[in-house]
Parts: sequence; C-alpha cells; structure tokens
Amino acid sequence: MSQCIFCQIVGNQIPAPRLYEDERLIVIADKYPKAPVHLLVIPREHISSLNEVGPEHAELMAHAVSVLPEVARRGGLTDGFRTIINTGPGGGQEIPHLHIHVLGGGRLPGF
Repeated sequence: MSQCIFCQIVGNQIPAPRLYEDERLIVIADKYPKAPVHLLVIPREHISSLNEVGPEHAELMAHAVSVLPEVARRGGLTDGFRTIINTGPGGGQEIPHLHIHVLGGGRLPGF
C-alpha cells in the first residue's frame, strides 16, 4: 500500500506530528480541518474502509474507540467532541484507509 498517504505517514515516509500513538494507532491533525480541532485516528494496519472490517478487527476497533476520550483531551476538547467515520465515496471518504475523525473546539453544525 505504498501509494496510500496514511500508510506513508504511518511508515514515517511523510512527516506528520503525532498527538498520540501506540502499537495499533496514530493520531494526527487533519491538514484540511473542518472544525477548530480536527484530528484523525488512523490504524497502522491498512484497512480500506469500514466496509472491510470483519471479526478479525474487533480488538483494533474496540481499542480505537477506547482511546477516543484520551485523544480528545490531548486535543483540548474538554466540552465534548464528535466522531465520524466516512465510508466509501458515497459516504464522503476521500482517502481509502479507515480513519476516525475527531472534531470539536466550537459549536458544530447539527445533522
């Protein structure tokens, strides 16, 4: 997956300051933020989208969700945050590597 920009960031081929990282995930600021704070939680493992997640990814997905409060705190989001997983082109996914958006830092528009 050397063409995948997130794989290149995970592999340190493209520099991106990390707000959080562990053996399964990295967290970076979105280059094109849609909110005052816009973070991306990126699995180190390349998974194209949520459509590709299966039972073998249960631990990874549980771990990703479990670190969201810590990620939000590190991003200064003490009053709440929104999480979004865009899936496929019709769902707004622009980079074909599963990632979770963490947004906050101000009043976010409703759905």
